[in-house]
Amino acid sequence: MTLIKSISGIRGTIGGRPGDNLTPSDIIELTSAFTLFLKEQTGKEQLTLVVGRDARVSGSIVNSLVCSTLQSMGVHVTDIGLSTTPTTEMAVTQHRADGGIIITASHNPMQWNALKLLNSRGEFISGSDGKRLLAIADTIAQGCQYADVQHLGTYTQDTQAIQRHIDAILALPLVNTEAIRAAHFRVIVDVINSTGAISIPPLLKQLGVESVTVLNGEMNGVFNHTPEPIPENLTGIADAMRQEGRYDVGFVVDPDVDRLAILQEDGTMFGEEYTPVAVADYVLRHAKGNTVSNLSSSRALRDVSDQHGVRYNAAAVGEVNVVEKMKETDAIIGGEGNGGVIYPALHYGRDALVGVALFLSHLATAQCKCSELRRKYPDYHISKNKIELDPTMSVPGILDAVAQHYASESVSRIDGVKIDFADKWAHIRSSNTEPIIRIYTEAHTEAEAEALAQEVMSFIQKLIA
Repeated sequence: MTLIKSISGIRGTIGGRPGDNLTPSDIIELTSAFTLFLKEQTGKEQLTLVVGRDARVSGSIVNSLVCSTLQSMGVHVTDIGLSTTPTTEMAVTQHRADGGIIITASHNPMQWNALKLLNSRGEFISGSDGKRLLAIADTIAQGCQYADVQHLGTYTQDTQAIQRHIDAILALPLVNTEAIRAAHFRVIVDVINSTGAISIPPLLKQLGVESVTVLNGEMNGVFNHTPEPIPENLTGIADAMRQEGRYDVGFVVDPDVDRLAILQEDGTMFGEEYTPVAVADYVLRHAKGNTVSNLSSSRALRDVSDQHGVRYNAAAVGEVNVVEKMKETDAIIGGEGNGGVIYPALHYGRDALVGVALFLSHLATAQCKCSELRRKYPDYHISKNKIELDPTMSVPGILDAVAQHYASESVSRIDGVKIDFADKWAHIRSSNTEPIIRIYTEAHTEAEAEALAQEVMSFIQKLIA
């Protein structure tokens, strides 16, 4: 079974049987339920929704199903077509829409697709709203009232959403195009055969980057490598940087362009955990305000926040949770350790495009190599592991046992189990999007982080056995 219904939407592999995989009937069901949910929330009968998608092979089919279902529910559809998640988020507010749907499975392999759901602020719906949506979806199977021919929704296309997104980034006071142009940067990017190809290179050119080399720029949705932007998947761009030796920095995004990984001039990883850290450091050099990341993110952001004399807060994993905590604490910069940068001066959403612009501004004004910039930050090593789950396993029981096993340490149950030791930490939680348990550990050395991960994983495997 590879269909996952959650408070953030629906995700699964294309084909198969309804309810087991992501099929046309599942897509129609959730789209109809989301429409009813928005009508309930807004009290409006006539809704306007924005729809955008990444370049997955199944994307055009899913897009047709979503848009047609919305029109059948009397919704006016603005289709921005091939786009990015942050672009779609911004387009919702630009069009004063009542919500939005992003058709993307983010970092999942090409056989997956998903519907991500946005409210009228262009932000992912909250946990409580998601629960209400799922309750409505449970009733859809018994029948749904669709619009008659006189009340069908309209369909329009918007082909300028990405350029408006870029224009908004260029207008940000902290985006220093003059310094970037003067630095004569040579940049290589891996856009993983998706919509990064029509967003990242144009952004770089308009920022004033002198030379841009694009890898995997064919926007066909057939990913040239596993699309999650983590070190083991980025050997192609790393080899190119080492062999050619002529690049100042490398950027890698995921298929929907909300995560940003950075490579140093020698082809080594800057560290996806350090993308939001470096951007936060740059922002805090120009403005004072609080910061937020999730419980699975590096302590380095907390350390940088302390250096700037501002308050750091941790949120549960998930963009919606980080955004809620940022609003609650008036944070001016935040994100997640998977390379997600959230900059409220632009919008409340992970955005690789604004991450690129702010990082290049930082690198240009620092007037140093990428590797030299990285050495300015506290050195932590994070280990990311996972354990596949059987549907019969009791995840709450596993987490309770882990918490009890480490009860002598500082344990948080905000999101799964977070164990804080004096000089390291471990975070164990079930994934929101896949049938797995994630185990993240961090320490001052790679060996220490790996040893802690193996200790925790060994304990969990014994529980499962």
